[in-house]
Amino acid sequence: MSANEVQVGGEHYRTKPIQPWDFIVQNGLGYLEGCIVKYVSQHRQKGGNEDLKNAKHYLGSYIVTGK
Repeated sequence: MSANEVQVGGEHYRTKPIQPWDFIVQNGLGYLEGCIVKYVSQHRQKGGNEDLKNAKHYLGSYIVTGK
């Protein structure tokens, strides 16, 4: 069984045609960019505005540090 076939804590990634971690790795994104992608991609099925606030927080850090 592949890692994409197993999800701990919900179905918010399994329903997507492209898993966020696959997108992040295949596009060579760094940690902060990956977190932004993760939170934006899950906000409708999981955390709502809280996930968008988390994405905004990571984006703010990325803008300041550029890393």
